Amino acid sequence: MTQTSIHKLLIANRGEIACRIIRTAQRMGIECVAVYSDADKNAQHVKLADEAWYIGESPAKDSYLKADTILEIAKKSGANGIHPGYGFLSENAEFAQKCSDNNVIFVGPPVGAIEAMGSKSEAKSIMQNAGVPLVQGYHGDDQSESLLQQEADKIGYPLLIKATAGGGGKGMRVVESSSDFIDALNSCKREAISSFGDDQVLIEKYLTKPRHVEIQVFADNQGNAVHLFERDCSVQRRHQKVIEEAPAPGLTSETREAMGQVAIKAAQAIGYSGAGTVEFLYDEDGSFYFMEMNTRLQVEHPVTEMITGLDLVEWQITVANGLDLPLLQDQLSINGHAFEARIYAEDPNNDFLPATGNISYMGLPVTNANVRVDSGIVSGDTVSVYYDPMIAKLIVWDKDRNSALARLRGALSDFHVAGLTTNIEFLHQLASNDAFIKADLDTHFLDKHGEELTTADQSLSNDILAVASLFVMLRQSEAHTADGEDPYSPWNTTSGWRLNEDNHHAIELIHNNQHHMITAHFRDTGFLLEVNGKEILARGELRDNQLQVDLDGHKSTVKLAVSGNNLVLFKNAQSWQIEIKDNSLISLDQDNQANLTAPMPGTVIDVLVAPGDAVEEGQPLIVMEAMKMEHTIKAHKDTTVDEVLYQVGDLVDEGAELIAFADEE
Repeated sequence: MTQTSIHKLLIANRGEIACRIIRTAQRMGIECVAVYSDADKNAQHVKLADEAWYIGESPAKDSYLKADTILEIAKKSGANGIHPGYGFLSENAEFAQKCSDNNVIFVGPPVGAIEAMGSKSEAKSIMQNAGVPLVQGYHGDDQSESLLQQEADKIGYPLLIKATAGGGGKGMRVVESSSDFIDALNSCKREAISSFGDDQVLIEKYLTKPRHVEIQVFADNQGNAVHLFERDCSVQRRHQKVIEEAPAPGLTSETREAMGQVAIKAAQAIGYSGAGTVEFLYDEDGSFYFMEMNTRLQVEHPVTEMITGLDLVEWQITVANGLDLPLLQDQLSINGHAFEARIYAEDPNNDFLPATGNISYMGLPVTNANVRVDSGIVSGDTVSVYYDPMIAKLIVWDKDRNSALARLRGALSDFHVAGLTTNIEFLHQLASNDAFIKADLDTHFLDKHGEELTTADQSLSNDILAVASLFVMLRQSEAHTADGEDPYSPWNTTSGWRLNEDNHHAIELIHNNQHHMITAHFRDTGFLLEVNGKEILARGELRDNQLQVDLDGHKSTVKLAVSGNNLVLFKNAQSWQIEIKDNSLISLDQDNQANLTAPMPGTVIDVLVAPGDAVEEGQPLIVMEAMKMEHTIKAHKDTTVDEVLYQVGDLVDEGAELIAFADEE
């Protein structure tokens, strides 16, 4: 009997993974159905799908975890397949069973495989029976304190206590000595029962310098199974991955093949099909030990795609449709090196505390064969309190590790987010760290190098203050300069310029509650800025979100984002949020201006209208000159000239009335 193929796919997820699945499915000619909560009603995955259905309130338990509601929408929409993505219901055996019961194809492994790997303890027993190497430990059902203490002492210290139903670093404790065991056990159990409703634990020998290396496996329903090589995910914070790479640096081809074959054996031991990841601890001596198997697509799957040239979501759908794996093991190979950096709304300087709020601006690096961005967020979207604060995944590829790392640093420098705190600068420093460059990796990497990577100094340098001040002056010049006029003309200011006196502005900038006063003087070639007692000659050109800067002959490019009176500057993966508080730059409210007055002293060199002329807003009326610079004064609104009070050659003082209007006497 031929299995029905998926013709309409419901994606039971949100954010970047939902967008990523939709793109592949639509390319395959499959209609896509999105689901969304209150918080996601305007989300990108909703806009990208062919249709979208509301599933509930913002908390995940009231929306993306409502299995029955999602299945009901699959029926209503006519979707005959469901892709769970990762997280939420992706490893929920009951949901997978309900899909089967309702004749909906679940794009994931069989129910039995999910159940087998759902408990870390049961998974290790299965793997032990299958001959998969395990770290020395205790995985039994007897959870009495006395037995657990006894087993811990037998294993030796340091050791690791892990909740069997755990994940994401919850319910996990490192114990350094026998005397600390019971306190750590009780703490671990309390967190486990709170997070998972299950306080059963396992105990394992704790390796002092392990790496986290995982193998991507794929199997079909005809008994074919392959591995798609490995990823190194050793750099973690709170047991959650920060940067992943493929292949793992330093692995020999013999070790790679041995780990791959063990991973295939693990998948076959539970009758696996579809995409899965077998995670190992890899020790300094080259030995490796089974940790767990994730029965879903991993967040970091793009690095495997980059080095193999494959689309793993396409493979998932192919297998779910009952077809053979597209390729067998001897047809697979590694090409180059790839990194994935997770862009998070979080504060690395405050223990990676998550951040929430509106993203006022998001500028991405140029994407191509070397640079990929997976995201479900654009400028104007909100990172809410209800879901994971990941903004995007930045993936890069090149011919070797060093080249790919250079790509990563460059792409991070071009990834700009304004409106909330992110880890972009932290990631750039990590990618620039000597130990990371040398691939001196283990799961304690951030514990060892964290102080080098966080950025405690958030002060503004003189150059950044100068750039911000230059932006203020250029923006002000734009606001007061007519087309084709000199942007540095003092006639274009409202600063109280005086003939034969220095024309200057006082600019106040605020950063991290620190106030900075800068004085900007007009010069023929730009602005002379007084910054903290230092004079800097600044000139530049403003184009959209880019400022070409020349500070005392040193030229550079700075990206920026503006929201109201808030300016964010971006350079070399750093960002500075600055409030502009400059009362001298407030534009004239010309609608309240009764008649036309001279903004500064000078000479009338041309009069372009006569009494009785009807003029339109913006129409040139009179031209003045001061210090060999011309300024054309224009009508502030549609009106009629009543009287021209000065003629060509007349000298006028600042504030002198030049033209009176008939309707404003």
